[in-house]
Amino acid sequence: SSFQYGYNVAVINSPEMKLFYTRIYEDRYGPMSDNLLTLLWSVTVSMYPLGGFFGSLMVAPLVNKFGRKGTLLFNNIFSIVPAIMMGVSEVAGSFEIIIAARFIVGICAGLSSNVVPMYLGEIAPKNYRGAIGIVPQLFITVGILVAQVFGIRNILGNMEGWPIMLSFTGIPAAIQLMLLPFFPESPRYMLIQKGDEKTARKGLQRLRGWEDVDEELCEMRVEEQSERAEGRLSVLNLFTFRSLRWQLLSVIFMNMGQQLSGVNAIYYYADSIYSSAGVADDHVQYVTVGTGAVNVFMTIAAVFIVEKSGRKLLLLIGFGVCCGACVLLTIALYFQTTLDWIPYVSIVCVIIYVIGHAIGPSPIPTVITTEMFRQSSRPPAFMVAGTVHWLSNFTVGLVFPFLESGLGAYSFIIFACICLATLIYIWVVIPETKNKTFLETSMLFAHRNKVDIVAEAEIKETGGEKPILLILSLI
Repeated sequence: SSFQYGYNVAVINSPEMKLFYTRIYEDRYGPMSDNLLTLLWSVTVSMYPLGGFFGSLMVAPLVNKFGRKGTLLFNNIFSIVPAIMMGVSEVAGSFEIIIAARFIVGICAGLSSNVVPMYLGEIAPKNYRGAIGIVPQLFITVGILVAQVFGIRNILGNMEGWPIMLSFTGIPAAIQLMLLPFFPESPRYMLIQKGDEKTARKGLQRLRGWEDVDEELCEMRVEEQSERAEGRLSVLNLFTFRSLRWQLLSVIFMNMGQQLSGVNAIYYYADSIYSSAGVADDHVQYVTVGTGAVNVFMTIAAVFIVEKSGRKLLLLIGFGVCCGACVLLTIALYFQTTLDWIPYVSIVCVIIYVIGHAIGPSPIPTVITTEMFRQSSRPPAFMVAGTVHWLSNFTVGLVFPFLESGLGAYSFIIFACICLATLIYIWVVIPETKNKTFLETSMLFAHRNKVDIVAEAEIKETGGEKPILLILSLI
């Protein structure tokens, strides 16, 4: 699922597709102006985040009805159908099919970008939750890299290969349809939301690889007890629930900071930066692939260090590096015509920015979103997070070309300010959630939310094994 998200972000960059748009339009209506081509291309690109927005709106109702695994299985419809549509677009002689398919595959991305981290966060042991939570972002970067490699003109980035490249997204969806049914549904979903302890126990035993899962099941019962007074939370009453106020604000700020920090603008600007540094036009695509490889490598590094360094530190370092890179890039772009070596500084700034974003702002927000919310509030929280994520993504894609034409190099100062503001918010508000249970994380926010934690502990001896906490409630 995550691979498809990243793949469809980058696969649309083939210049041969623009030639296809021009040829089809001129065959129908006559000469095509550059402005009309730009408009059609902008619509094609923007359909993806727009579909992602609608997919995010579907998260809460689907995961509560079908479960986490069931929703991911259902979601493959939104990948296989558009893959077929895009694959036959050239034969059909229709760019409208591509535009519609981009919207549908965007729905797939909107669902998967929220449901995958939710599912993995719920099935992972707490001491590995951060590392496993970053794996979706790793596969997003792998998907981007694969699309960049396929987009090389000698591979599939040519007139004959681009329909194959677009339809490739259906292959991982087909693989998932075959393999995912053999995996267990989230035990937390089965126990807390469905009340099916037998299936939850069996799934947990398969996931952990041992029979004794009583302690973890008991922790789930504690969470279930604490949530009974709250009931099932919807998106609307999530905003009015006092004990979740700062968690919800944190989700909004992190996702806005992630998307409005300029990551998409950096990629938009990268080709012109490489060209200005003297990289030949035929070689720019290879440098872009190299940047994608750096992104993958640094995300792999984040997987291995997140459980040692913690979530908060990686976010602070990441946004700090991005802020500094944006400031230096502004200076480098301003002086790039005056000194011969300055364009190379621009390339270094792009790479440093990619490294900073890959270790913190890109992977960590979904991990923390999973950990800040409990079972009943997690689906609507991810729905809010996804909505903010995709609307911010859509806004950057829509506004940045105007910023770039109006402000030029100074547009990156705006991104630097957003990175700095997000860094300050994280420093002041967000606690470290490493190795914490979902209830313990709720307790960390209790003081800021001005709610009281009332613990009612009843100890039960389990055949000579260590005692288990049964009831803990949040009021």
